[in-house]
Amino acid sequence: MQTLKDTIHRLTVPTPYAVGDVHMYLLVGDQMTLIDAGVQTKEAWDAVRTQLKELGYQPEDISQVVLTHHHPDHMGLVNYFPNVSVVAGHPKLEPWLERDERFFTRYEQFFYHMYEESGVPDKYYGLLKALRKPLKWTAEGTLTHSLTEGQRIPGHEEWMTIETPGHAQSHLSFVRQADGLMIAGDHLLHHISSNPLLEPPYEEGEPRPRPLLQYRHSMQKVLELSIREVYPGHGKAFTDVEPLILKRLKKQEERAEKVRLMFKEGPMNAFEVCQLLFPKHIEAQFGLTMSETIGQLDYLEDTKQLETFMDGKTKYYQLAGDGHE
Repeated sequence: MQTLKDTIHRLTVPTPYAVGDVHMYLLVGDQMTLIDAGVQTKEAWDAVRTQLKELGYQPEDISQVVLTHHHPDHMGLVNYFPNVSVVAGHPKLEPWLERDERFFTRYEQFFYHMYEESGVPDKYYGLLKALRKPLKWTAEGTLTHSLTEGQRIPGHEEWMTIETPGHAQSHLSFVRQADGLMIAGDHLLHHISSNPLLEPPYEEGEPRPRPLLQYRHSMQKVLELSIREVYPGHGKAFTDVEPLILKRLKKQEERAEKVRLMFKEGPMNAFEVCQLLFPKHIEAQFGLTMSETIGQLDYLEDTKQLETFMDGKTKYYQLAGDGHE
């Protein structure tokens, strides 16, 4: 095996989220690069400084930050490193980091229309006002360097960029082919399955992304890469990559079959399916449960097991071949 240039150190910081701690990875090589930047809290920043000091470094030593995706627990501390000159990530991360007001307005409008199309009752529309709430945990800055499929991390030519959308439209993972190591962000976690989350199209007028279909494709892409070990954004590092992916794909297909069987009683809209699929969680985790539900419906529609029709402004799903007058 060839000599590897980069040494990797894991930094772990607390978050205010149910997912718990989040990991950042320090690459020490031709440059000092931080993969991901935690969440913007005093507790997280104190933990970063303490762990850097234990390694013999300080925040001033880091010259660039590379982001796996735009979620607040992964890019909160970007601005805390005074000598960072490069902030790199997928182009779709840019409006989140740069606080593009037009994008955020379109983001809110997208969910308003999705709720309307999904048959969501009026009482849930108030949740749309909280869409920007997580921004308080995240950084505001400039994306100086775009990374897309096949490109190398600046200053770390061993590391290849892999686009892995699904959990986020901006999601990237990084693979060191020489030893099969993958820094996976939230694309692959060992203890829980990542949530494929609904987002608006990046460009106005494009069809909306179908995150569960993307997530399945991203997992299948990883299967072809001979990954030996995954360093995730949360939880433990792991080596049982192929069996884990196959298990996740199968579990998703089993859930989709459970959803398909619900339609034996007749057509339903997405909100009605969500109520049946997540009766205990729909109130407390409405956004997550609707994303999961629409993901399952997208899969069943894509595999020609369900078909759709409109009744006014509401989209209904039914078993393929049932017909609708």
